[in-house]
Amino acid sequence: MTFSNAQSLSSARRPAIMRACGLGLALALAAPCLAAAANPAAQPAAATAKSKVAQIDFKRGDGGAGRLILRFDGEGAAPDLRNQDGSVVVDVANATLPADLQRPLNVVDFATPVQRIDAKSYGGGTQLVLSTRGEYESLAYQTGNEYVVEITPRTSTAAVGAVSGPGVSSAQARLAKQGYSGRPVTFNFQDVPVRTVLQLIAEESNLNIVASDTVTGNVTLRLVNVPWDQAMDIVLRAKGLDKRRDGSVIWVAPQPELAAFEKAKEDARIDLENRVDLVTDYIQINYHNAAAIFKALTEAKGIGNQGSGGGGGGNDQENGFLSPRGRIVADERTNTLMISDIPKKVAQMRELINVIDRPVDQVLIESRIVIATDSFARDLGARFGVQGREIGNNTRVISGSLENNVNIIQNGEYEIPGGLNFDLPATTASGMNVGALAYTLLGANFAIDIELSALQQEGRGEVLSNPRVVTSNQREAVIRQGREVGYVTLTGGGNQAFPTPTVEFKDVVLELKVTPTITNDDRVFMAVHVTKDEVLRFIDTSIGQVPEIATREINTAVLVDDGQTVVIGGVYEFTDANSVAKVPFLGNVPFLGAFFKKTSRSKDKAELLIFLTPKVMRVEKRGGMTQAVPQVEMPQARQPRG
Repeated sequence: MTFSNAQSLSSARRPAIMRACGLGLALALAAPCLAAAANPAAQPAAATAKSKVAQIDFKRGDGGAGRLILRFDGEGAAPDLRNQDGSVVVDVANATLPADLQRPLNVVDFATPVQRIDAKSYGGGTQLVLSTRGEYESLAYQTGNEYVVEITPRTSTAAVGAVSGPGVSSAQARLAKQGYSGRPVTFNFQDVPVRTVLQLIAEESNLNIVASDTVTGNVTLRLVNVPWDQAMDIVLRAKGLDKRRDGSVIWVAPQPELAAFEKAKEDARIDLENRVDLVTDYIQINYHNAAAIFKALTEAKGIGNQGSGGGGGGNDQENGFLSPRGRIVADERTNTLMISDIPKKVAQMRELINVIDRPVDQVLIESRIVIATDSFARDLGARFGVQGREIGNNTRVISGSLENNVNIIQNGEYEIPGGLNFDLPATTASGMNVGALAYTLLGANFAIDIELSALQQEGRGEVLSNPRVVTSNQREAVIRQGREVGYVTLTGGGNQAFPTPTVEFKDVVLELKVTPTITNDDRVFMAVHVTKDEVLRFIDTSIGQVPEIATREINTAVLVDDGQTVVIGGVYEFTDANSVAKVPFLGNVPFLGAFFKKTSRSKDKAELLIFLTPKVMRVEKRGGMTQAVPQVEMPQARQPRG
């Protein structure tokens, strides 16, 4: 293993170490040149060896950042990044650009600081110019044959979870949101040992990095203005490595080695727990059902044995709420759970059951069902009759009918009631007596009868029902009030001589059915079903009376604040009717036509409103006792008069 303690290095020794690393890097870069000088035959081939740009891609990153991705065909590409006159220039001196890639790219639609990318050959290599707009920050890194440039818009507002402090840029905020908050560094490595890179990162991070003996190989990468922790992740990902951090110490090793270590550690823990003696605990369930909790725990995925005797057994590894050796049994008579397991699991189960077994808040649901009616009716009518007789050579008689004329001629009598020529008095559906004014004029041979009748009827009514019910959270409550109305029906017939009368009953009830759910923000979600029935009248039939029932019903779900009143439904009915009965022609004569017609007008209004008010009654657990704490005022009982 290689140990690197960055904290133990003093600030005075850092320049010397950096100079030594720089000297070693210079020697490593100069080695190929020295080898080429020693072997002149190899110089032309080395001078002409170049990589090629294989692909140019542009994408939009997080936070509106523009990401340019260059992929090279061949090794040894060394891009160089610089800012020039509001643009970002990338020079790749040792990479050629194919003709099909030498074209401008318009990337305005990506909504990033980059507006245009110009790719061209320059000085025997490749040059890319990124035209930008606004304030920005640049970041670049290279791993293998891929080179990535990120252009991030600069803003003064830090993102949520970003590193706090003055001068925090949008790029730093975005990296902090991704989990990177280290100091930016710039590295340019060409075939440098991975252990050397980790040593430099340890210097920048002031952390202790422990590298496994299996960490070998070299890495070539170029990083510009990259946080050191992100640079470390890039290096580890490029070489198939991973890390584990414990305080200020970071252990770096190949991924299979770390996985094998963690698996061995977990196996050792499980083996140790399998050797621990079992303990038995009895948990009294106070506010729940022990069988229901037992079912929930044993039916959980991976619990082990799911028989009625208990949970656990049969698994080689720990799963679910119990260990492989754990058992749980529910006693319904005493509402107790008996748990047998290792002490750690028993403590976890007790904590879990303590969360489940708690008192449930209650809800008082108060509803008001209001039915308001308003009716108006007005009738105007008249009765008019003329009788006359003239005896001479020719007898003339006028009355309301031919039969009446015969009586007048033969008997010499005046049939006044039967002599009405027009009979349309005012009437009312309720059978009330109407007001009337009559006038009769009698002569020796004639009689004139006139009667005017009128009626105006108004009615207002209000029916108020106020059912209330209290229930626990998420428990359905039902309250019903009403009666059963009986009626006779005939059954049978066919081969039977006579049908059999049967009495059947119809429910006429006021019913409130509600299921409340108390939310975390102190509101109540209710599934409500309200029914309000009413007997309007009885209809006479040949076998008896049959009731006519008016049904009002609503089925809905509503979310209401605690103590708030909401109208969950309403029906408004309005009827306006006008009718005229008259004698043709005569009823149309102005003023005089009022004696030959009857007019009626009626207006009926009915409105149904359903109000609902939930009130949460908090239930507190105090010293093993449960106390309901209502947050409402209940109506006071009326005192008897006296």
